[in-house]
Amino acid sequence: MAIGKRKESKIPTIDLVPMLTVMMGVLAFFVVIAVSLGSEQLIEVELPPEQTEDPPPDQLPSIEDIFIVEMDADEKTLLNGQPIEGSQLAFEIEDYLEKNPDKTVYLVPDQELPYENVMQFLGDMRAVGGDRVSLALEDGEEE
Repeated sequence: MAIGKRKESKIPTIDLVPMLTVMMGVLAFFVVIAVSLGSEQLIEVELPPEQTEDPPPDQLPSIEDIFIVEMDADEKTLLNGQPIEGSQLAFEIEDYLEKNPDKTVYLVPDQELPYENVMQFLGDMRAVGGDRVSLALEDGEEE
């Protein structure tokens, strides 16, 4: 009787090349993502504190005192509703902030503009006016 007879089997071989190929592809993916995300510049935006009460009408700034730069859908710049060139705008921002040390310059972009273009333009304005340049958004409700 041959009860305990066993066949000799070969040790299976494991091919590691496909696994290493997949791992190198995943590693390359994460390296590319890490490098591309690390090169973006962030713009710090400080939000104003939440107001619990409306200020009295006599304390509201008059429309002449507000410095508003608008970007329309064609990326043309307007200063308080009037078209203006980029170099002239930089001069006007410097002049306004020098004469009004407690005032802020507001950028109001068109809702259709790409985010990257708005942030680039805001960064250019901040290079001139520093932290006294702020992004403002129009209320979407129209009567």
